[in-house]
Amino acid sequence: MIDGQPYEQIGGVTASGIVCVADHASNFVPDDIPLGVAPELMDQHVAIDIGVHGVATRMAHRHGIPAHLAQVSRLVIDLHREEDHPNVVPTSSDGYTIPGNIGANVESRLERFHRPYHDALAKWLAVQNPKLILSLHSFTPAMASCDKPRPWDLSLLYNQDDRAARHAIRLFGELGLNVGDNEPYSGAELNATMNRHAEAHGRPYCFIEVRQDRIATRADQSRWAAMIADVVGRVALALE
Repeated sequence: MIDGQPYEQIGGVTASGIVCVADHASNFVPDDIPLGVAPELMDQHVAIDIGVHGVATRMAHRHGIPAHLAQVSRLVIDLHREEDHPNVVPTSSDGYTIPGNIGANVESRLERFHRPYHDALAKWLAVQNPKLILSLHSFTPAMASCDKPRPWDLSLLYNQDDRAARHAIRLFGELGLNVGDNEPYSGAELNATMNRHAEAHGRPYCFIEVRQDRIATRADQSRWAAMIADVVGRVALALE
């Protein structure tokens, strides 16, 4: 982690009116938190949103969309869960047991990672004053614990506020993509960060989930960064 913080911020104050937030952009685990899982698991979807860091950093450097990115794995603390959520420190994920989290001191991890992350995000957004927040995630094409098909190239999630999502669904669809509407997860159930930092403040947002095999390589990440930046830019204009 940079300076021991559970987040990093890339880019200055937004000129585009858009900012990016990525709660699952890292698979970093501090040395003093032994999770007890196989090392290869840390490169899989249970530990990190594959491809998101690459897409977000490219949007920040090339497309003028500043980013607030997690610097700790979702297996250490899930920053996209409320503090009292039963899986904020997960003891299992997609059928894998996380032994080091069984009986863990949840309060200690909230104080060390979750609260600093969200406190910094709140202050950052107050300075940025964005027209639109892009909440960027990625989903695995196949779950180990479920065989339900996941055919979407990307999906838009939302809870109560679907203003931006409706425009984005249409615009991505016009590009010939298979676009999910609150799939494979529902924003009515899993929308913690945007509930807190967007909906609670009346800020429009696009919560985008990209299928991980679409953004697995650097070339794909660059292509998707350009495409997403273009679409959310048009969404921001449509909301004015």
